Amino acid sequence: MDIIQYLISKEGLEFIGLGFGLLYLFLEYKANIWLWPVGIIMPLVYIVIFYQNKFYADMTFNVYYLFASIYGWYIWSKSLEKTDQGLISHLPKKYIARLTATFVAIFIAIAFLLINFTDSEVPYGDSFTTTLSILAMWMLAHKYIEQWLLWIVVNAVTAMLYHSKELNITVILFVVNFFVSILGYVKWKKMMAEQEQQQTV
Repeated sequence: MDIIQYLISKEGLEFIGLGFGLLYLFLEYKANIWLWPVGIIMPLVYIVIFYQNKFYADMTFNVYYLFASIYGWYIWSKSLEKTDQGLISHLPKKYIARLTATFVAIFIAIAFLLINFTDSEVPYGDSFTTTLSILAMWMLAHKYIEQWLLWIVVNAVTAMLYHSKELNITVILFVVNFFVSILGYVKWKKMMAEQEQQQTV
């Protein structure tokens, strides 16, 4: 019983989230499709953690994360059936303006809701990381390498926000995420080069 009580405690949930988070990050780094099943489980833990600590936008994002993981799993599974699809690529330039406008709209909407309808202590920071994460998840589902650049920013800002709330175990996860995001960008860039070589053979 003591073990169960610990696992559902604040610290216990953070450790569970840390474990799933590190596994997810490793699978994402390897561009392994099994990142998506892990991505379905992990948000369930963080929904509870963020609710308890009044990170309401992050909590809501994890609901989105859950469904985005189902979507990503579907997209990646479908891409395995076609050798000309599902390859790592650059974000098409035509999407830049659309994503920028989407970022501004979502950020304003989330910030407005947090300021006026919740007791969030960091409405702008929470809105910023949540909005950027939403865009990064969409980019990940479509295997755009630039998703790593967004995660670098998200992880850096998120680590600082959670440190202010003394979510120290979760901070460790996002510090690791920050450095792995840099390595992930380099890794995917190398994988892109290998793909291009294979296509020219």
